[in-house]
Amino acid sequence: MKPSDIPTSATTGSGISQAGGNASILEKLFKLSERQTNVRREVIAGVTTFLTMAYIIFVNPNILADAGMDKGAVFMATCLAAAIGCLIMGLYANYPIALAPGMGLNAFFAYVVVGEMGYSWQVALGAVFISGIIFLFLSIFKLREWIIDSIPVSLRQSLAAGIGLFLAIIALKSAGIVVASPATLVTLGDLKSIEAILAALGFFIIVALSYRRMLGSVMIGILAVTVIALAIGKVEFTGLISVPPSLAPTYLELDIAGAFEVGMISVIFAFLFVDLFDTAGTLLSVSDRAKLLDKDGKLPGMGKALMADSSASVVGSVLGSSTTTCYVESTAGITAGGRTGLTAVVCAGLFLLATFFSPLIGMIPAYATAGALLYVGVLMTSGMSSIDWDDITEAAPAVIAAVMMPLSFSIAHGIALGFISYAVIKTLSGRRKDVSISVYVLAALFVAKFAFF
Repeated sequence: MKPSDIPTSATTGSGISQAGGNASILEKLFKLSERQTNVRREVIAGVTTFLTMAYIIFVNPNILADAGMDKGAVFMATCLAAAIGCLIMGLYANYPIALAPGMGLNAFFAYVVVGEMGYSWQVALGAVFISGIIFLFLSIFKLREWIIDSIPVSLRQSLAAGIGLFLAIIALKSAGIVVASPATLVTLGDLKSIEAILAALGFFIIVALSYRRMLGSVMIGILAVTVIALAIGKVEFTGLISVPPSLAPTYLELDIAGAFEVGMISVIFAFLFVDLFDTAGTLLSVSDRAKLLDKDGKLPGMGKALMADSSASVVGSVLGSSTTTCYVESTAGITAGGRTGLTAVVCAGLFLLATFFSPLIGMIPAYATAGALLYVGVLMTSGMSSIDWDDITEAAPAVIAAVMMPLSFSIAHGIALGFISYAVIKTLSGRRKDVSISVYVLAALFVAKFAFF
C-alpha cells in the first residue's frame, strides 16, 4: 500500500494522522511506512544516538584547544558541523546515521599536524577542506569503490586499530599516566596524582556502564569526573547555560594555499584515507544492523551517504573543526528503532540545542575526557581481530601500520609505512599479484616523501 492510499483515519505510532499535518510531510520526506517505522520511534532513536555520541562536544574542543584554537569557537563549530552533517544525511540520503567531527583525526590534527609538524591550525583546516573536496569528487564520479577495493583489506582493518592505539597513548599522556623518559622514551607517570586517579576512574566508570548497556555511558563518565573535580576544588563552576559563544575566531580562518605545501601531501592523504575507509565501513556495518542493505550486501544510495559525509567535512573545515565523519554510535539509535533520516534530523536538532551549554564545556578538564579517549581507543583496536593471522604477509604490514601510528605519533606515518611494508613484503614473497597498481604507486610516493621531504 502506498502512503497516498492510506485512509485519513490511519495513524502512526505517535498518534498523529498519517494523511494530514506534520506526519504527512514527514511521511513524504522520510518514507516512514516503507521502512516500517513511525515518528515516535524515530524521535526516540535520534535522542538515543545523540546521547551515545554527545561526548564529542566535550572532547573535540579540549583537543583542538591544544592546537591553539579558541575553545568556545571550536565548541560551536563542533555542534554546527555535526548538526549540518546530520541534516544532510537525514534530508538528502535519508539514512539514520549521525555525523560529527571524528575521533582520531582531531588528535592527529592537533598533536601531529600542528604540534609535531609545526603547521598552523589554519593550514590544518585547509588540509581538511582539500581532503573533503577530494572525497566529494570521488563520490560524485563514483571512484570511491575502485579505491576501497584496491586497498588491501588487512591495511584497511589496521587503520582503525592504529588510530585506537594513537588515541590511547594521547589519553594516557594527557592524564599523566604515561610520561616521557630520556632512557626508555616513555615510562609510568605519577599514579598518585589527582589527575591520573580521576582519569582512571572516568575510564572505569565508562567501561562498567557500557558493559551494563547504560545509555550515554561515555558522557556520564566525563560528567562524573567533572563533578568530582568540582567537589574537591579542582574545577571552578561557571554555569550551565548561556548565549552560544562566537564562531568568529575560527570561521573562514582556514588557509587553503598553505595546505598545498609538499609536506602536507601525506597529511591530506591521511585525512582522506581515514575518512573514506572509516565512513564506508561505518555505513555498511550500521546499515546492515538496520537491515537497509540489498540482497548483494550493498547499500542503495550509498553515493548520497558518502556525499553527505564529504560535504560535512568541507563545511566543518570552513566553520573551524577537524574532519566530520559518520559515527558508529548510530547503531544505538538503530537498535532503538531508527530506520530513516528523521533519526539523523532529530540528532541535528539536539546538537543545535547543545550550543546553549557552552559554560559546561569550559569546566570540563582534559583528564575528564582522557577516560573517554582511552575507551574509544579500546573499541577501535577490535579491528585487528579480523586480520588473517595465518598469512604473515598480510598480518605483518597490518601490525606495522597500527603500531607505528602511536610510536611515530602520526597517523600519516603509520599509513605510509603500512603501504611500503605491504608492497615490499608481498614482492619479496613472490606474491606480486596480491598487490594492486594503486598500492605500488602509493608506496612509491611514500618512499619518495621519506627520502626527499
